[in-house]
Amino acid sequence: MIQKGIVWHQGNVTRQEREGLLQQVGVTIWLTGLSASGKSTLAFALERRLLSAGRACFTLDGDNVRHGLNRNLGFSIQDRSENIRRVAEVARLMNEAGLIVVVALISPLRADRLMAKEIIGAEFFKEVYVSTPLEACEARDPKGLYGKARAGELAEFTGISSPYESPSSPDLIINTLDAHIDDAVERLYGLIKSS
Repeated sequence: MIQKGIVWHQGNVTRQEREGLLQQVGVTIWLTGLSASGKSTLAFALERRLLSAGRACFTLDGDNVRHGLNRNLGFSIQDRSENIRRVAEVARLMNEAGLIVVVALISPLRADRLMAKEIIGAEFFKEVYVSTPLEACEARDPKGLYGKARAGELAEFTGISSPYESPSSPDLIINTLDAHIDDAVERLYGLIKSS
């Protein structure tokens, strides 16, 4: 909700001018999937690939944004929705600056991902479903979160005590059990090249 008296101040530089300077379109690659599915690994590998190709980019990782921007949010449905809204708003601003943004967030609900798409703009939003099965994610469990969730020590843990709604029509599906990371990164890079 925008407060009264707040008016958008239009700048003198357009998005197209910024994109022209960087010679790229500012898009967001939104990686969604269960905890330990491989979202962050893919996101940071893609960021490295983009930088190596001379592309200006930045990764917004779910855990990282909770150290600062979203440190006041928990994991309730409402807090998760606000987490996604804030990240989408930041991604939109970065896209308008001409940057390619890679987002790695569980973002479990379709409605919240749709909200993110609307904030960023459908033409600049690429949804990628990291479809690694729950059993594989739970077996990896690098942070020990699934074990804690199964023991009842973590409430509202996605895939265990809180729902995950897989995307109905993502732009790309990657199962990290089937795809080598280099191949997966090239598929992600292809999404950006086609933008």
